[in-house]
Amino acid sequence: MTENKFSNLNIEQILAGFKNKTFSSFELTSYYLDKIKNDKLNAFISINDQVLAEAKKADSKIAQGEMAKLTGVPIAIKDILLVKGQRATGASKMLENYIAPYTATAIKKLEDQGAIILGKTNCDEFAMGASNENSAFGPVLNPHDTSRVPGGSSGGSAAAIAADLAPIALGTDTGGSIRQPAAFCGLVGLKPSYGRVSRYGSMAMASSLDQIGPFSKSVKDAAYLLQIMAGRDKYDLSASYNVVPDYFSLLKNQEPRKLKVGLPKEYFSDALAPSIKQALDKTIDFLQEQKIVVEKVSLPYTEYALAAYYILMPAEVSSNLARLDGLRFGHHENNDLNLDDWYKKVRAAGFSAESKRRIMLGTYILSAGYYDAYYKQAQKLRTVIKQDFQKVFAKVDVLLTPTTPTTAFKLGEKLADPLSMYLADIFTVSANIAGICGLSLPMGVDENNLPIGIQLLADSFQEEKLFSLGNFIEQNI
Repeated sequence: MTENKFSNLNIEQILAGFKNKTFSSFELTSYYLDKIKNDKLNAFISINDQVLAEAKKADSKIAQGEMAKLTGVPIAIKDILLVKGQRATGASKMLENYIAPYTATAIKKLEDQGAIILGKTNCDEFAMGASNENSAFGPVLNPHDTSRVPGGSSGGSAAAIAADLAPIALGTDTGGSIRQPAAFCGLVGLKPSYGRVSRYGSMAMASSLDQIGPFSKSVKDAAYLLQIMAGRDKYDLSASYNVVPDYFSLLKNQEPRKLKVGLPKEYFSDALAPSIKQALDKTIDFLQEQKIVVEKVSLPYTEYALAAYYILMPAEVSSNLARLDGLRFGHHENNDLNLDDWYKKVRAAGFSAESKRRIMLGTYILSAGYYDAYYKQAQKLRTVIKQDFQKVFAKVDVLLTPTTPTTAFKLGEKLADPLSMYLADIFTVSANIAGICGLSLPMGVDENNLPIGIQLLADSFQEEKLFSLGNFIEQNI
């Protein structure tokens, strides 16, 4: 088969190819594996050594007419998500040789519909970062310009799709870790509402903020994947009992012109790169031409969201990563050490500088004398940020914002200044704090031919509004 037959396929095209016998799952999977083996982007940490056997089984099922929603479709998985029997490193030396004992619920649902896993993608260690430079396995490079970052923490998944090493992928989003790399790599990236997708089987970074979501080449693919992954889970009490709409069918009967779009003034700051401002203006002009109501709104507590996030997140990080002590989980030392020295040596050797920074900051925040002054105040702020969004969503259906303040920055550019790196999340963290859903869409390129992303935000469990408007924009601009 020629490369053109396999290049840049979406789910619908893949399933049609299988059904029409244009190509098989084995052939398609072999194509991706060959590309992964020659990959210079460092997008993958490990490959599923059973994937070709699984592709053959999928072809047998297809031949027998037993085709499910994703039978034979390859997918890449961020290496913070567990797949039974496969390495799950969290991109850390701490879990370098850890083998997962069970499979994450979101992935199990995809596997139950026939998806086959290509391998595990590189990421910032335990999802801590905005550039994918904090991995123990080395940085991931942006396929559009290998001197630049792909975004983080789910940069490996984003780079894999952008470089056509996989058709779809999963990531996790704690403060923008799906949407920001999607913007930097020119992809669709979805952060579902908190509770829409089970977190069971995802290495916890910040449990009240984390959410599993898809990367894809189209809004339709994102809707299709969420439809399969979403829903309640007996293993995760935070997974919502809310009914999951048929997102994919809703797209066929979409009425995006009935949606009201809000433009939060706090997101359109002077810090915004001119090229991104132009992309937003182009989108706004299109919406107005289509007679979609567009109005300015205000989220006055937005300016405090990043500060609240960088108190809440490290506090939860310090708690969640306490289990990685080399006794039951994590890097081991063979020396005859007392307990104090053991902890010092194991955690010093196993964690990256960024992980240590966040663990120490979180421990400080939660310590006696500082809990009330920092953590408790941040939780109060979280409440008023949620209220901000509720007031706005009483007036409009969807918010249109930039995904990032700039396009992809250079490798190493922000490593020496963590605060500068944290600002890369300035437009994405609010959605995680409020628990609402967000979608990043590609919207052209800048003067350096780097992808630009725009963001749509909707209220909790209103993903269908994101898909409706996002698909309409994608199909018409």
